[in-house]
Amino acid sequence: MYKIGVVGPIKSVEKIIELANEIEQDMEFIPYIYSIATETKNIVEAHDQDVDFWLFSGYIPFKVATQTSVSREKLTYIFFSEAAIYRGFLEQSYKMQKFIENVSIDFISSPAQMASEGLAEIEKNVRKMYLKEFDVAIDPKELFDFHYELWQEGKIDFAITCYPSVDEELKKMGVPSYWVSPTKTEIYHTVQLFTEKIKTSYYKETQIGAVMLEIKEFDSLKERMKQGYRIQYLELRMKENLLQLCEQVDGSLIEEGNGRYTVFSTRGAIEGEIQFIKEKMYQLSIEMEAKVTAGIGFAQTVFNAELNAHRALRQTKEHESIDIVMIQDDGTIIESVGNNEELSYSYRAEDPTILEKLKKGSVSIKTYTRIQALVQKMRWKHFTTKDLASQLQMSERNAQRIVADLCSVGLAEICGEELQHTRGRPIKMYQLLM
Repeated sequence: MYKIGVVGPIKSVEKIIELANEIEQDMEFIPYIYSIATETKNIVEAHDQDVDFWLFSGYIPFKVATQTSVSREKLTYIFFSEAAIYRGFLEQSYKMQKFIENVSIDFISSPAQMASEGLAEIEKNVRKMYLKEFDVAIDPKELFDFHYELWQEGKIDFAITCYPSVDEELKKMGVPSYWVSPTKTEIYHTVQLFTEKIKTSYYKETQIGAVMLEIKEFDSLKERMKQGYRIQYLELRMKENLLQLCEQVDGSLIEEGNGRYTVFSTRGAIEGEIQFIKEKMYQLSIEMEAKVTAGIGFAQTVFNAELNAHRALRQTKEHESIDIVMIQDDGTIIESVGNNEELSYSYRAEDPTILEKLKKGSVSIKTYTRIQALVQKMRWKHFTTKDLASQLQMSERNAQRIVADLCSVGLAEICGEELQHTRGRPIKMYQLLM
């Protein structure tokens, strides 16, 4: 049973857990209450080992939690829209028995929260709307002062705030106020999506994984060994390292011969020990005085996981500078796994227009998606063939040919020129079109 920590003010947490238990009985929802949102950081850091995932009552505590070392994959929050503000208007109008014409609203700085379009729509229906945008580091007293001063000056009939403590203080001072909290529908929708994501991650982690390791040029290595027993001693030390790897990932070892070994385990165990795999590869390369490469494959069956590992290992032969390549069950290829240079792309494409253009240009899907992934990763608005050649470990001549083919079928275009400091022609700059 997964344990999910629910973080927020007491009223929000109680409402979330009540609805969450109605939706999902196979998960345990544990309340973590704070008085002010900044306490979230201490809560998450102190209790991260006690839960599997974190669910936050809103964007504010979520944003605070992202400033910790906890993986973003474990965090989500209840999203709410301007519908929550409309609800506040409706409730207060009913209480006051009149339509609210002047209002003050505070809202968090986030593209995902209370979109400016939604607030613009609300502004059309009131005489005057005072807005205060803030970030998570704000002192709640500053928000209280914003609303209370407007109230004392007679500029507002009603205040809407994202902070429950601000709402309580305003009510104590006699200011009609409303705390914006997610509706039942929004909580239900978020919890449902979140629990489905958790279940998906569970099935993903239990997929079959294969790590195929190979000592490059193993035959020539044996020829260099003058004493026959020396290579056998080296192989014994290699197996010792590989058995330590198996123990770490709770896997099994298969010797395929000629310097190639395969470790079978689960996806979750392998992904969690990438750094350990890299360390063992480094130790093996020192022991064997030869380069060691690895192909990692994931799939629902042993056969397909091994097939993906074979494909991944073949990728390391195509690109000499890459030691580890991973191929996932959905066809995603990840090069230089665990490094800063890690690059993720797919050898599959579904857009028939792009497929037809690639066919006409004689460019492989893998090459195109690899370039596309690199451009996105590097955030290039434009690039040169020299940029591609250095990043993708290919000759500049090859990069020029590929880009020329992409331009000929409308998948790339020349967008400018870069003058060289030395004599020579200007360097053409390109950009992808799709």
